[in-house]
Amino acid sequence: MDNPEDTGTKHLENITIPSVLITKKLGEDLKKSAENGDMVSVLLDWRESLPHPDERVEYEFWTNSNDECGPKCDMQMDFVKSFRGTAQVLEQKGYTQFTPHYITWYCPEAFTVSKQCKSQCINHGRYCAPDPEQDFSKGYDGKDVVVQNLHQVCVFKVANDTGKPWLWWDYVHDFAIRCPMKEKKYTHECASHVIKSLGLDMDKINKCVGDPEADEENPILKAEQDAQIGHGKRGDVTILPTLVVNNRQYRGKLDKGAVLKAICSGFEETTEPAICLSEDVQTNECLENHGGCWVDTANNVTACKDTFRGRVCECPIVKGVKFVGDGYTNCEASGVGRCEINNGGCWKEAMV
Repeated sequence: MDNPEDTGTKHLENITIPSVLITKKLGEDLKKSAENGDMVSVLLDWRESLPHPDERVEYEFWTNSNDECGPKCDMQMDFVKSFRGTAQVLEQKGYTQFTPHYITWYCPEAFTVSKQCKSQCINHGRYCAPDPEQDFSKGYDGKDVVVQNLHQVCVFKVANDTGKPWLWWDYVHDFAIRCPMKEKKYTHECASHVIKSLGLDMDKINKCVGDPEADEENPILKAEQDAQIGHGKRGDVTILPTLVVNNRQYRGKLDKGAVLKAICSGFEETTEPAICLSEDVQTNECLENHGGCWVDTANNVTACKDTFRGRVCECPIVKGVKFVGDGYTNCEASGVGRCEINNGGCWKEAMV
């Protein structure tokens, strides 16, 4: 930017400097080594930054329905638009389990009758969101955002109960287009039209939403507040947007490519879907010299198996016949049917 005073908003999304949080003790050790004149070499290895226990990745997207909060809201919606198709395919094929979440806060009991709490909260101060324009005298209120967030949670719940959780992506995408705040369409009526267009049961949605004016807890929003609290190695969720992959908070750019790589790194090795092995996401190390693994050139069979983290040398299964060996220098056909592969290594008279 030309001057320090210039707004940095347009530059933020272009910052791709790698960063990492370290412990205070490690930082002090590094400083001490540098002060002593020692050569300090630090290697950042991101490959194992996420746990990858099995063949399914669980991830959460903490977002909100507000479309008037500036670049942050625009960034979230751009991500939904670009990632929607990929997310739906991964979910439909059982590779991922996705859950959307929404941050709310509560108003202290002593202030529930204040103008601020009444305009930003529902259910008598229990669930609140900031005013979209940061101006209580115009536009929509924070309580309107809470209600629409609640609609989105309920859409996911009802869709998930019917075996189609991926419809959440369609609803959020369509709601943003059909019901924007700037066109004064950010309403229950507009939301209902979008919900019905997706074939979801409006009665179930309404029952899930409940009565925002009631002086009682809403179990859906109460669960959302509870989910904000950190547990295990996942810290509290305090900012929007936040992405959590396999119970670890993702630190990176919110765009399709970066998020897909994070999700792909959450699969157990060799179980990742084909999309994780595309050229746009990773490099196929098996293309060069079969990755240094065992190869049978006569039958065009190799032990090299491409994965998101790199190649593994693993004896293959060919025509139902399992090969056994170390995968690097040796693989041999075994079990019933092994004679189908290169005659099991036995002599065979050539037919004339």
